[in-house]
Amino acid sequence: MPVLNASTLTLDQVYVHLKFQELSYGTFKSLLQLEPLSEFEISELAQIRNDFKNYLNDGKVLEDMVMALTVMPLLRLAGFYRAPIKMRMEQEIERINLEDGDISITGRLDLICINKNRPTISDIAFWILAIEAKNTSISASEGLPQLFTYAYKSLEQQQTVWGLTTNGVYYEFFYIQQNPQNASSPTYQPLPSLHLMEPESSEKLLQVLKAICKLQNAVVSI
Repeated sequence: MPVLNASTLTLDQVYVHLKFQELSYGTFKSLLQLEPLSEFEISELAQIRNDFKNYLNDGKVLEDMVMALTVMPLLRLAGFYRAPIKMRMEQEIERINLEDGDISITGRLDLICINKNRPTISDIAFWILAIEAKNTSISASEGLPQLFTYAYKSLEQQQTVWGLTTNGVYYEFFYIQQNPQNASSPTYQPLPSLHLMEPESSEKLLQVLKAICKLQNAVVSI
């Protein structure tokens, strides 16, 4: 049986093998409740931008440094470091076996944020946010095939998961769902791209991350 690595897949291959369907662009406000940032959060956000700018001025920033300089500080500021949320890095996905094409897909995602208190089938961790990072010389959308492949496995255990691809500068969110009309053909809804180095856009970026984090905590408390 041929084995494909998710990192080598094209978006067309993801459409063919995993049957993903793209929905029309959505808006953050239709899916999330965005709240104003505090002065402290705005100040910390400015520091993240300034720190990253110092590295951008030197040229290309590699994936590991994109994670260290932007993604991880943003997640900390948004509340993802706090219980019941846990983060797992370099998580290897369970192999996907495709019956129709006699093909397997394997791979390793950059980062997932899970909710330890949210029950799932077979005691598998509930995914909140899946993140795929690229270096700054590559478009953030280059991470889509990997992101959708990883999310495909999570949808076997839950109805929705948020996805994020980034090159440190641009952040592209996706709302990924099971398809009620066709269980074998999941859907994804792209959201407007956000820019870390633009103050207003970066504030919305943090608002979105905070809203995703808060939404998961609210689900647990019901």
